[in-house]
Formats: sequence, C-alpha cells, structure tokens
Amino acid sequence: MSGGGSHLKDEGSKGQVIIAGGAAGLISRFCTAPLDVLKIRLQLQTGPPRRRGLGGNGSGSTQSGTVNTFKQILHDEGVTAFWKGNVPAELLYVAYGAVQFSTYRMTNKLLQSFSLPNTVETFVSGASAGAVATSLTYPLDLLRTRFAAQGRDRIYINMRSSVLDIARTEGFKGFFQGLSPAVGQVIPYMGLFFSIYEILRPPLADVSLPFGSGDACAGILSGIFAKSGVFPLDLIRKRLQVQGPMRARYAGGSIPVYKGAWTTGRVIVATEGWRGLYRGLGISLFKSAPASAVTMWTYEHALKILRMTKLEEQ
Repeated sequence: MSGGGSHLKDEGSKGQVIIAGGAAGLISRFCTAPLDVLKIRLQLQTGPPRRRGLGGNGSGSTQSGTVNTFKQILHDEGVTAFWKGNVPAELLYVAYGAVQFSTYRMTNKLLQSFSLPNTVETFVSGASAGAVATSLTYPLDLLRTRFAAQGRDRIYINMRSSVLDIARTEGFKGFFQGLSPAVGQVIPYMGLFFSIYEILRPPLADVSLPFGSGDACAGILSGIFAKSGVFPLDLIRKRLQVQGPMRARYAGGSIPVYKGAWTTGRVIVATEGWRGLYRGLGISLFKSAPASAVTMWTYEHALKILRMTKLEEQ
C-alpha cells in the first residue's frame, strides 16, 4: 500500500500508471461481472415497478425483482450467462482503466500551475478522466451491454459479428447510442469519486481490514456516494444502448423506442414512475462497493510493485 499522506497524482511514471490502471480494471471487471449482468437486466425491465416482483415464466418477464431475475437467468441460461459480454467488458475495463488513471494524472499535473485547492484539482481531474475514458471506449461499453442483454435468443455470436452487424444496420452512430447521458453521468461521478477518495484516503490509510486496507475502504465509500447521485443517467444510457433493429429480441422483449436522453427520462417517469429511474440501484450499489475497492486496491498495489521493480533494476 502506498503511503497514506500522498495522492494518486504524485505516484508513478506515466507507463506505470497506465499498466496499473489497466490491471485494476481487468481484475475488477472479472470479479464483479455477475453483478453487472444482473444490474443490466434489471435496468432494461419496463412497466410499473413492483415492490415484490414475482416475474413471469422464462426470461421474458419485464417486472421481476432482483432475486427472481437472478433465478431466471440461472435457470434459463446457466451460470455462464453471468459472464455474458465479458470479452468486450474486459477490453473496456482495461482500456478505460488505463485511459482514466493516465488522464487523471496528466490533468492533475497541468492544473498544478493554477494553484487551485486540492479538492478542486481532484474534482476537475476526475471528471476529465471519466469523460475522456468514456468517450474513447464507448463502443466497447455498448457491445458489453448488448451481449449482457441477450437472453436465450442469441442476437450476436461474437464480437466480430456484432461489430459488422451494427455497422451494417445502424452505421457508425450505432456504436455511440447513449453517449450523451454516459458523459453526463461520468463527469459528476468520477469527479465525486476521486474527490471523496482523496479526502478519505489519508485518514483511513492506517485502517486494517480483513480484505485489505484503508485504500479499499475509501474506494468503497467513494463508489457508493458517487453512484447514488448519477444512477438515473446510467439507466437511461442502458435503455438507449439497446435501441436499434434488434431491440425486441433482448431479454425482456418489451423495450420501447427511445430518442434522446431527456425524452427517454420523461417517458420512463411517465410510464414507470420515478422509481423506474432507479431500477437496479440496490444491486448497483452492492456492486460499486467491491468494484471500487478492488479497482483502487489493485491499482495501488500494482503501482507499488511496478515502482519497487524499477528501483531494484536501478
């Protein structure tokens, strides 16, 4: 673990930051993939939310609760279904992690000449890192969502066929459906995440936990607070990502036609109520805790190993 008094912006070379960030994304994704698939399925359910969703028969139910959605996926598609979309997701997380941490570090260094308060620096750097990483890796995010949304009806066989099919039927814009709410979500999310993390990290540095350290604890709390504030935009993004000619074939089978982030939000509120914007929030928060903890813990330790290896070589 790195010293508690230092900050992310002060640690490691550019190459070390890219490698550590990529490793953090890779390991975090693999550990939390089942929760991610479950969250996506819940977000794509339509109709008025039920307090106790009983679900229907098969994967076509549109109002199942978390437990029943889990049971349906397991029964209808098998345990491997919880890793659907894992290939584009792993590529996404590696690329996203590398771009995110390197952009965060670079932006922080650029802002140092302006003598801004540390909280402002970390917020701006975190928001910039999230926006750049989201934009550059968005096609992989869209592919991840579409694969995870597939039920027993396989729409895409593999990544190559999915890319060719989307390009043929939807054009270049098809790879960026839902980008605006994604960027709108990630700017405040990453800004809040890094700001809260940098505030909590020093005082929690010496905390000893069963699963690791204060780095992990700070990551958990940062992820929970940041995720709660921007969740409706994440749900809108997911609904827009599965638009297109194959919309009716995804699990659930009743996804309406949406056009634009603002209109999508209004339609969801009108047809599903305000609670409709928060489908899957519980599992999302449950996921954000281990995901944030694993990401930051892996990043810190990978960076420490890389720095130690470099010192030994010298």
